[in-house]
Amino acid sequence: GGWPLNCICLPDQRPVYGGTYFRTADWVNVLTNVANLWANEPEKALEYADRLTAGIRESEKIVTSTSDSLFTTAQLTEIVKPWKKHFDMEFGGYNRAPKFPLPNNWLFLLRYGVLAKDKACYAAVQFTLEEMAKGGIYDQIAGGFARYSVDDKWHVPHFEKMLYDNAQLISLYLEAYQSSKNESFKQVAKTSIQWVFNEMTSAEGMFFSALDADSEGVEGKFYVWDKSEFDETIGIDAELMGDYYDVTESGNWEEEQTNILRRTIADDIFFKKHKIDKETLNEKTLAANEKLLARRSKRIRPGLDDKCLTAWNGMMIKALVDAASILDDSSYYEKAVQTTEFILNNLRTEDSSLFRNYKNGKASIGGFLDDYAFLIEALITLYQFDFDEKWLNDAKKMIDFVIAYFTDADSPMFFYTSSQSEKLIARKHEVMDNVIPASNSTMANNLMLLGLLFDDESYTRKADEMLKSVQPSMKSYGSAYSNWGITLVNKVYGINEIAIVGEEYERLKTEFGKHYIPNKIMLGGTNSTLPLLEGKEGLETKAYICKNRICQLPVSAVADALNHLH
Repeated sequence: GGWPLNCICLPDQRPVYGGTYFRTADWVNVLTNVANLWANEPEKALEYADRLTAGIRESEKIVTSTSDSLFTTAQLTEIVKPWKKHFDMEFGGYNRAPKFPLPNNWLFLLRYGVLAKDKACYAAVQFTLEEMAKGGIYDQIAGGFARYSVDDKWHVPHFEKMLYDNAQLISLYLEAYQSSKNESFKQVAKTSIQWVFNEMTSAEGMFFSALDADSEGVEGKFYVWDKSEFDETIGIDAELMGDYYDVTESGNWEEEQTNILRRTIADDIFFKKHKIDKETLNEKTLAANEKLLARRSKRIRPGLDDKCLTAWNGMMIKALVDAASILDDSSYYEKAVQTTEFILNNLRTEDSSLFRNYKNGKASIGGFLDDYAFLIEALITLYQFDFDEKWLNDAKKMIDFVIAYFTDADSPMFFYTSSQSEKLIARKHEVMDNVIPASNSTMANNLMLLGLLFDDESYTRKADEMLKSVQPSMKSYGSAYSNWGITLVNKVYGINEIAIVGEEYERLKTEFGKHYIPNKIMLGGTNSTLPLLEGKEGLETKAYICKNRICQLPVSAVADALNHLH
């Protein structure tokens, strides 16, 4: 699936002509013309290759900004104002189809909505997450989201399930739960994590990449139900659960005359209609889902893409640590540590370079920038949970490796490929945030946080240079720069450095996990070498709230600490 790239190269491997999809006759015509060009006018082919190579090298080049302006709330308003026009307040998401979840977009809007007290943004995020979780894009019985919905109602998905989507969505739903205390968000996150454990986890504890959309050559066949099979599986509660999941005789997916499980009736209306309370419905739903899962497990499964990518595993590690912190459940942390240690022991070399891929017991392919970016982000998240500085030291070694081998002398951005990688005709920058945040925006955030933790101004200066260079583009197309937007939010509102010291630091840390503070970094422990904790250690358990390395007086209660946040 997807668009193929058909590229014709010269003997020196430089491209001379290319395109995506060609019909048969057109493709034959292209091949004939290029063959004639090379046979009769080779100098013209060489000239085309020169121009194409130069164009590829110079396209989308990001240069260092000469602006010395500060980061301001006005800049954020300028980015968000045109963005709001695209919110779909009937079905959630954006007012278009197909609809992609785009978790990083909604993460930015959640954090911005809270810090800027922008009720419209905040409401759009909450509504979108509710609607996605009710739709066919979400696997109602096993958890996990499909890649996108072909319609504007989140109803009919392209049934492929990707690790990168689900890792980010788990983190997003957890933050939204922490902010709103909406129990359904917590349930979506927990169920989706369980789906990852059940279907996407290797024997070594790494995470697979994707599940195909089709089985037996039919898209969605594994996931859909006709009414007779559904009713037979559920038994006595078939009518109730059929109404709950919108299962009809003719099928709610009209084109295929079958049913995609989704929820179309608001809970309060459903309770009244069926004269049932929330607790009883939850019990019946759980029992029905178990029966449906058991029946579904006998079907032929979609194909599994069983390669394990460092970048996507980094995202999943972060999601698990987010779950451990926000849900106060250390079992998620233990799983995150298992995966991290496997990567560090098997996909990292002595000089802190990474491999990208692990499959069939073998690490392969030199790491790209996103592999470093998302693993460093995961290591920083791990440190904030257990205060073990080994994670930060590993992150620092990796970021120094990136600076040494991915730096572009002519741009503030890092190249996507290492100078140690295979030599290609061009080394490109990945700058725009899409279904996956750009590796450069993730690196900018990493540099900002490690700069704070290690008191290293070269890191924070580099992050500022990167952010300033994309600011002009952010105004016109905010949704394509949402992860940069998160970095900008941190610059504008400042990062609350929450330092916890003393023998009972874990108790205070757990309490902080109950509160939504989008612009924070946690640090602490009983035996630290970090500059910000210098002179703050002792037996008494206390929290310091610091900003720009200036700390308030210590407090022993989280409620008092929250009063210092601004």
